[in-house]
Amino acid sequence: MAELSLQEALQQFLLKSKMKEKVQALEIKDVWEELMGKTIASYTENIQLINQQLIITTPVAALKNELIYQKEKIRNRVNERFNYHAVKEVIIR
Repeated sequence: MAELSLQEALQQFLLKSKMKEKVQALEIKDVWEELMGKTIASYTENIQLINQQLIITTPVAALKNELIYQKEKIRNRVNERFNYHAVKEVIIR
């Protein structure tokens, strides 16, 4: 029987558990400012990941419009950052 490191065991557990998307959403929140910049991060109210849909909430209409045009770019940045395809679609609210 192969031995696993604690990190490998946790990763395997998360892949099989229902907590996977919640953990991924927390990881995205942790690097959101680095990915999108300080201004966008400061006006982002909430970030959720549900069924591979990244849901970004902001009260600023102008930022909402800008983010709508950058959906593909946001998806690519997040997926590249984490080296897996966690996000299939970006929704701006």
